[in-house]
Amino acid sequence: MLATKTIAPVAATPEATSPEKSATYRNGMARLAAAVTIVTTDGPGGRAGFAATAVTSVSDNPPTLLVCLNKGSSAYPAVSANGFVTVNALSAEHEPVSRLFGGKTPVEERFAAATWETTPSGTPRLVDALVSFECRITEVHDGSTHDVLFCEVLDVTTREDGEALVYFDRGYRTV
Repeated sequence: MLATKTIAPVAATPEATSPEKSATYRNGMARLAAAVTIVTTDGPGGRAGFAATAVTSVSDNPPTLLVCLNKGSSAYPAVSANGFVTVNALSAEHEPVSRLFGGKTPVEERFAAATWETTPSGTPRLVDALVSFECRITEVHDGSTHDVLFCEVLDVTTREDGEALVYFDRGYRTV
């Protein structure tokens, strides 16, 4: 279990953000390149997955990832109920799959577009992902429009070749 340290907020309740400030923030974030991932889950809450760039390492001891999940996402109920996810980092050839998982495509069509295998925790793992992190969600924090998930990494599967798919300036790029 992760230790939680409380940090005193600057203000008890954040002020509402103006549309102009939100737009400026979104434009700034567009200039921040990020790896493109597909986060998947399966279990009692059902099978689901979503494209995400808001994923980062927290620690290597214990191995922990942070994943941000939009509360309005179609995957939100399943992720919340299942408690396990796999974070699949995409390669350049996965751009079409990312587009499916990032839109309103039905779940069955999303998963039909690639080859998956089931991890020991029951989550779908993209067979040819650059790297896949099978995780157990250990903590959930409220992040306004998103939940911030702290995910203990249970297993890592890597692929030795391929170029990374990143999202930058509102478009896909490869590295």
